[in-house]
Amino acid sequence: MYFSFTHGYRKITEGKPSKGTSVQSPSPKIASWPLASGIRGGLAGLAALAACVVLPILPTSSQAVRTIKIVVPVPPGGAGDILARQVAEQVGRAQGVGVVTENRPGAGTVIGTESVARAAPDGSTVLLNAPYMLIVPQLRKVNYDPLTSFEPVCYLVSSPGIIVVNSASPFRTLADLIEAARVKPGALTLASVGPGTAQHVGFEMLRRAAKVDLTYVPYPGGAPAINALLGQHVTAVFAEYAPLAGHLKAGTLRAIATSARSRIEPLPDLPTVAESGYRDYEVDLWWGVFAPAKTPNQTISQLAGWFTEALRAPEVQAKLTALGFSAVSLCGTDFAALLRKEFDRYGRVIREANIKAE
Repeated sequence: MYFSFTHGYRKITEGKPSKGTSVQSPSPKIASWPLASGIRGGLAGLAALAACVVLPILPTSSQAVRTIKIVVPVPPGGAGDILARQVAEQVGRAQGVGVVTENRPGAGTVIGTESVARAAPDGSTVLLNAPYMLIVPQLRKVNYDPLTSFEPVCYLVSSPGIIVVNSASPFRTLADLIEAARVKPGALTLASVGPGTAQHVGFEMLRRAAKVDLTYVPYPGGAPAINALLGQHVTAVFAEYAPLAGHLKAGTLRAIATSARSRIEPLPDLPTVAESGYRDYEVDLWWGVFAPAKTPNQTISQLAGWFTEALRAPEVQAKLTALGFSAVSLCGTDFAALLRKEFDRYGRVIREANIKAE
């Protein structure tokens, strides 16, 4: 069984012309046609020019700088926030546009997601989201349709999920945690961003596979869940590697398993959940970019090009790899097809596990 689950306002960067360089609009050129060429050719030329004026995509170096806002529907400090800042900085620097990120958490990512669904479809506002947007609408009523209210731009990265405990915890392996849960049904708690997230679904999959009674504790973001674990208010946390990296290196938290299909580069000695005795288990988290529905195809294509180019930048690749992210860059119709498949897959798991919004 394979499951692929992968209000602050911060200005990131503004592209500006380099020193000594002036940006000017091209001077108009006047062309003359011999009368024998007829008026038809001239009208065709004017029509082409009109099309260029009516259908601008996004700003080029000869146009006024515009600002792109990336809405992140989770609190600062989580994997999505970290990814957004890295990508925003590179897009702004490479394309000469202003890029800001806006964290709009709340209601299980619904507040930020709905704000982008209502935004103008002109490429100036995009959403960085994860499987949340496919899961939450299957648990409760929201004012958007995950498959029709947005234009998929690109599936940017996959991100491994990690199960961690406090360094003071007696549990050193996933088997230790599961055995303790069998001894004390319902007494142990596993926290994550939620409810209605891939981590929440992954928790239910683990609970059912292990046939144990673990108590799920949802938090509005990965960072708040991690803070709860640091304070020893919960037993364990299921989160993405990026916000955990610093704590794992500092020794304040201990990783006991990864939900990925295979071991991850930053933690090569960490076993997968499948290796720990649950052969069919995999929860692969992901992050993608979305624009409001009816955003022009030309704009979607340009955004896709900008974001994928940012991921290919060596300095960005190095930073993302260190944080456990793997670049995917699946865009346009291919990304849309994957979303439909994943929406149906999550629906089956939600029904089978009888997962409810909390």
